[in-house]
Amino acid sequence: MEVWTLTEGGQPAERTAERLVAFLGEAKRSLELALYDVRLPDPVGAGVAGALRSAGERGVAIRLLYNVDSERPPAIHPPPATEPELWDGLPLEAVAVPGVPDLMHHKYVVRDSAAVWTGSANWTIDSWTKQENVLATVESPGVAAAYHRNFEELWEHRDVERSGNAEPQLVDAGSIRARAWFTPGHGPQLSQAIATAIGSARRRVRIASPVITSAPILGTLDEAAARGADIAGVVDEPQTDMVFKQWAENRVSAWKIPLLARALSELPFSGKQSTPWGQGTVHDFMHAKVTVADDVAFLGSFNLSRSGEANAENVLEVHDAGIAERLAAFVDEVRGRYPETTVPEQAMSTIP
Repeated sequence: MEVWTLTEGGQPAERTAERLVAFLGEAKRSLELALYDVRLPDPVGAGVAGALRSAGERGVAIRLLYNVDSERPPAIHPPPATEPELWDGLPLEAVAVPGVPDLMHHKYVVRDSAAVWTGSANWTIDSWTKQENVLATVESPGVAAAYHRNFEELWEHRDVERSGNAEPQLVDAGSIRARAWFTPGHGPQLSQAIATAIGSARRRVRIASPVITSAPILGTLDEAAARGADIAGVVDEPQTDMVFKQWAENRVSAWKIPLLARALSELPFSGKQSTPWGQGTVHDFMHAKVTVADDVAFLGSFNLSRSGEANAENVLEVHDAGIAERLAAFVDEVRGRYPETTVPEQAMSTIP
């Protein structure tokens, strides 16, 4: 397994493209792509398209799933801008998955039912150059089998609600152990698994997530903070502010306001002041989605959010001290780049 990280201004898009082209270039039989957002202009796009074209010429069967439509608030769920014309002339079969009411939010590739590319980064220039993201490749038939099943669910039904049913099982992947989680089939269980890992940690917890709205995770953070646990992290400030605003207005989730307010104000969390979403704006969000609890890391497309439980998302649970240490250091590096997060005064007033 290989894990690497992206930071704003930390690498050119070509570097990620080179890794992706190399991954695609090893395909011998099949490539299954599930992608939320695809926007790669030339010359970067030409390189990736060339890798897919070469694979097709080698006889590789290529299938692509992509998200279309969304009724989510763009300030919290920046909509994709995938244009199907991008793959005109490429040797692949593409299927659109409606993202209403819940998103097809994956960013993975399954190669030859034996290896997986996954993580938080969409296939866009901003994702590869302006955002914080975590990416991983893992060569493991066991892990790949779970991703293949998830892909087939979406390919057959084209329905987010009927996907994510692959049973999460720990498997050996070289020197590490890993478990693949998928939502919505296992959404609540995934949130609880992450919450349990946070609550069980004895040394440290590090979190990077654009927003944190999952009730089990918020409750566990509140309890862990009360006992003085070493917990720190980073969020996207404008997206988190929008969460507070929505909760205050709709009242359905207002009971979570003091939990989030306490976590962000009493624990050392930083907030990236990204550019609020708008037509034509730069997408420089704090986009990494990783939780580290001692020697276990959770990484993938899943925000620590209630809506994430209902989306089509994927997460790798990785048991490896070295990878956990590297990702914890990444979170500390990112939170060190940005100021301490702030909580709206109205939300602070709800803390008992």
